[in-house]
Amino acid sequence: MLTRDSIPLRERVLWRMLHESAARSAEVLRLDVPDLDLPNRRARVTRKGGAVDIIVWQTATARLLPRLLKGRKTGPVFLTERRARVELPPCDIDTASGRARLSYRQAEELFTAASGGATLHQLRHSALTHAAEDGASMPMLLAMSGTRASPALPATPGHPPRRSPGGSRSATRRGRR
Repeated sequence: MLTRDSIPLRERVLWRMLHESAARSAEVLRLDVPDLDLPNRRARVTRKGGAVDIIVWQTATARLLPRLLKGRKTGPVFLTERRARVELPPCDIDTASGRARLSYRQAEELFTAASGGATLHQLRHSALTHAAEDGASMPMLLAMSGTRASPALPATPGHPPRRSPGGSRSATRRGRR
């Protein structure tokens, strides 16, 4: 799907960037043109929780991005097809064209329709799964996903040890692990 020429350029760039960077959709949709470092295939994003981080992409995105930007130096990277019909914050409008930043809702609808029901969140997880299958280390996967690792809490009175996500609460209470 990411290589089909029948898919509009904007969607191909967005989906490729999401898959190659494993970034959250909202992080990529918030990108402005000045956030991009095209020669180094990276961009500055604001992660969930407000941390500023760098995402990177690969050759396919690097080849498509200049075609999408068409020389633009300002404004949102991903724009709607039409001019904004409602008043939006100036940072969400491309001043040259009057077009608005592509919303998460619209991006999700476009991807779900083109993919036969998959979500942008599933696209992100498929990127992380492929990286893991290709041998990426856990620290690399955490860095790609923008997730901060938290050390395991020691077992102390009042704080039982962590269980696996599939663990049973009742088995832990009865002392069976």
